[in-house]
Amino acid sequence: MSELDALRKEIDQLDEGILQLLNQRADIAREIGKQKSLNNKNFHAPSREEEILQRLEKKNPGPFPNDALRSVYREIMSGSLALEQPIKVAYLGPQATFTHLACMKNYGNSAQYVPVKSISEVFEAVERGHVDYGVVPIENSTEGVVNYTLDMFSDSDLTITSEILLEVSHHLMSRSGVLDGIRKIYSHPQPTAQCRQWIEKHLSHIPIIDVESTARAAQLAAQEPEAAAIASEAAVKIYGLRVIQKRIEDNVNNFTRFLSISEKRSERTGHDKTSIVFSFKNQPGGLFQMLRPFAEHGINLTKIESRPSKKKAWEYVFYVDMEGHVDDPPVREALEILEKGCFFLKVLGSYPRARK
Repeated sequence: MSELDALRKEIDQLDEGILQLLNQRADIAREIGKQKSLNNKNFHAPSREEEILQRLEKKNPGPFPNDALRSVYREIMSGSLALEQPIKVAYLGPQATFTHLACMKNYGNSAQYVPVKSISEVFEAVERGHVDYGVVPIENSTEGVVNYTLDMFSDSDLTITSEILLEVSHHLMSRSGVLDGIRKIYSHPQPTAQCRQWIEKHLSHIPIIDVESTARAAQLAAQEPEAAAIASEAAVKIYGLRVIQKRIEDNVNNFTRFLSISEKRSERTGHDKTSIVFSFKNQPGGLFQMLRPFAEHGINLTKIESRPSKKKAWEYVFYVDMEGHVDDPPVREALEILEKGCFFLKVLGSYPRARK
């Protein structure tokens, strides 16, 4: 037996051992599911999953990279959960939207994904109990916040349970895979804005038609030989298209942040973020006074956005993200002080922070 054959045999033996351990783990996970059912506990706990991932990363001696370790265990936990009760997740469809890709990154391939036609329908599917979670885009590193999602949170009783960071690359694609003969391009307004410079340089003579999602753009391009689409790489395979040009986004560090929403809150992990919305009397120094408790309690604010209240002209509500969990004493105390000066204050959720 050659040295290569011997090494391959060793790999085969290790794989068989891993397979045996995976099934042992699945048996225990299934028993945990039974115990949760008997005690009326939530069958899925995002904070527990994050705790497992953090512990394994700290114990990992290498050379297997932590990013790959997270991906492997995401699928292990997804498959184990499917044995207990498959998770149902609503997202802005159809298949191959970036929201769909964010779902799979967060919940794995064993979850059941339910495509809907709008962000409001994602909220509605969760509120009506048709799904366990919904995933919605909240901001892009190039184009900023998705205002419609922010506005939905003001009126919804759902809570944020996790966040997902997804690197976003846009590809120009068509049935032929060549630009010659293309008479129109379908795209969603956000990707169009993220690819503005490339479009002006190479596609200024071709009209761009807005549609509700990048996946819908790919669907339409697959039906029309003289049409192209700006969409994700996943759309190429799903809709039978060919790439004309890869990575046409203007900023190579192009990330979109997504939020997972549910009726259930996430427990503290020690690596959390809290999102709130509030409003207060418009007066000189008002915002400074509202933000002062966070500085005094050593809390780092990672985002602040204002939106019209839609109840009175020139009245605004403020959305703030901060590091920490609402159960952390500094966060809880700062919010108690803030609430005293507010017309209203709403905690949108405390949840595990996404890894960059």
